[in-house]
Amino acid sequence: MTTAVPTRQNDLLGITLGHRAMCADTRRLADLAAGIVTGDERVDRARGVALARWIGRVADEIHHHHEAEDDVLWPVLERWAGDRVDLAALTDDHAALDPLLAEVRAAAEAVALLPADDVPGHPAAVTLARRLGTLADLLAEHIAEEERDLFPIILAHVPQSEWHAVEAAVRDRGGDMPFVLPRVAAAATPEQLADLRRAAGPVLMVLLPVTRWRLRRAEKLVFGGGSAL
Repeated sequence: MTTAVPTRQNDLLGITLGHRAMCADTRRLADLAAGIVTGDERVDRARGVALARWIGRVADEIHHHHEAEDDVLWPVLERWAGDRVDLAALTDDHAALDPLLAEVRAAAEAVALLPADDVPGHPAAVTLARRLGTLADLLAEHIAEEERDLFPIILAHVPQSEWHAVEAAVRDRGGDMPFVLPRVAAAATPEQLADLRRAAGPVLMVLLPVTRWRLRRAEKLVFGGGSAL
């Protein structure tokens, strides 16, 4: 009888880096929004539109990630771990984050419509900063709990073949790869990036430089000269 190969820690690299990218972006967006409120960061129309678009893409990414967990990963965990796993609190977090993402998106779009001189201290800018700060805090807490509670369950009970099937199913659901890929790569250490390249194959080698170059232009407009990519 063949024993199934268990999921290994390195198999979780993709989801781990995805988590890191989302947390890093929501935190730097919250910091940027705080500077916008005080006037330390000037937002003209072009920057406001770019910021609203970036925030919209982050919101879409977070929603896509959580929807994929609810629809794809949770059933696998319930099938293999049974009553060893309780997903209720994490599912509730997903439901609570969706309206917050909508509020963040709406506030960013409102800021984008303001004349640059009216932005500092404007209620829309204040709302954006507050909502982004809340989002960054809640997302970091949610991800920390998810990795603490679920990763050991995955490693102990889910076969590697099932985990790879989960990853393939999530990829098949689509997503904003030109936005996600360079930010995931930016969240990796050099060693992790090398592992990611080996796992993803030559397609990543071709796509990463192109997507990184394209996104860096938008990133510079949103965040200024410093680049995380």
